Amino acid sequence: MPPVAYIQDIAQFDGQDVTLRGWLHNRRSSGKIHFLIVRDGTGFIQVVMSKADIGEQLFARADHLTQETAIVVTGRVRADARAKGGFELTGSGFTVVSESVDYPITPKEHGVDYLMDRRHLWIRSQRQQAVLRVRHEVIDAVRDFFNNRGFILADTPIFTPSACEGTTTLFPVQYFEDTTAYLTQSGQLYNEANAMALGKTYCFGPTFRAEKSKTRRHLTEFWMVEPEVAYATLDDAMDLAEHLVESVVARVLDKRRPELAQLERDTSKLETVRTPFPRISYTEAIERLKGAGLPVEWGGDFGGTDETVLSGQFDRPVLVHRYPAAVKAFYMKPDPQQLDLALCVDMLAPEGYGEIIGGGQRLDDYDLLLQRIKDHQLPQEAFEWYLDLRRYGSVPHAGFGMGIERVVGWICGLEHVRETIPYPRLLYRLYP
Repeated sequence: MPPVAYIQDIAQFDGQDVTLRGWLHNRRSSGKIHFLIVRDGTGFIQVVMSKADIGEQLFARADHLTQETAIVVTGRVRADARAKGGFELTGSGFTVVSESVDYPITPKEHGVDYLMDRRHLWIRSQRQQAVLRVRHEVIDAVRDFFNNRGFILADTPIFTPSACEGTTTLFPVQYFEDTTAYLTQSGQLYNEANAMALGKTYCFGPTFRAEKSKTRRHLTEFWMVEPEVAYATLDDAMDLAEHLVESVVARVLDKRRPELAQLERDTSKLETVRTPFPRISYTEAIERLKGAGLPVEWGGDFGGTDETVLSGQFDRPVLVHRYPAAVKAFYMKPDPQQLDLALCVDMLAPEGYGEIIGGGQRLDDYDLLLQRIKDHQLPQEAFEWYLDLRRYGSVPHAGFGMGIERVVGWICGLEHVRETIPYPRLLYRLYP
């Protein structure tokens, strides 16, 4: 038996006999030749099988192989500029490991709901694999970015006793007999404590928002990376966010161009993602939106259409800073120059993808934070530990959260965020 090879490494075996272990993705025949498209989890390759090479019995068997049948194939690797990936296999034999009968996702068109009901199988397709490979690269790039800059990963609880950004979007969970816990909306509050211990830290994990939203940008369960830095200001957070996004996009362009090509992504729109990014105030953003004919007034938060129009005026992400404090979370530090504004920032991705980062400078004054907790009618006892951070050595600090799925959706050029995570959780979808 020739050595086992993975398709992603096939170039190393040019001219050699190898064994591939995978699944039949597709098949077509032309007279005395079968063309099998085989995948093994690392890629796809065409296997050319002729009656002369594999014998009449195996050739007839190959003519009845069904989609997604698990097979082990042997053959010789051959460079071919016409082949996708630059190589194909001249088959010398195969064995069937397990047959697939009546595979439900055929090459014909299927509706989105049909595919989502079979998401566990849909991710076998070339397009969905390409998206998930880009997602992997984004996550890898994020971790490398922070690890190489001296940040410490300190993950935060998924079960929390209280809200981070208001109680209306929390998922309650029964925590033993008589206690209600909540699935985390954000690790930020705990990450502030981590930063007071470690200086530069980040958490990276799933977060949950019980928003009854059906837009193409919303999931009820998504992954977020959240850095927090002691002795940092709003400007420091904006600088960090710019360099993070620039680094992630550059990494995907460097490592995942074949996947972007599979997704038919116009990479020229990603090539312009270079720092510095444009920065505008909330007030300037309002004026720009009014100039574009949108019915917006100073004091309100931006909706999806507002973000789309605003970001469409730039060829790279734009940072909008200093929103009205009234529309931001209780922990945002007010701008000393204008107390009705918060030292906060949102980063909006171009091409209509909207907010991918939200953050800012945190409120470090004990008395004002306590008043904010009361103003928002939050239970003080649940935040005593958070108030401790202001009692014992409080310092200016800042950070942000970046949603992985929104970043993947933008980089891949996807219409809906549901394709950016293996098993999306939406308002009306909890299966599979």
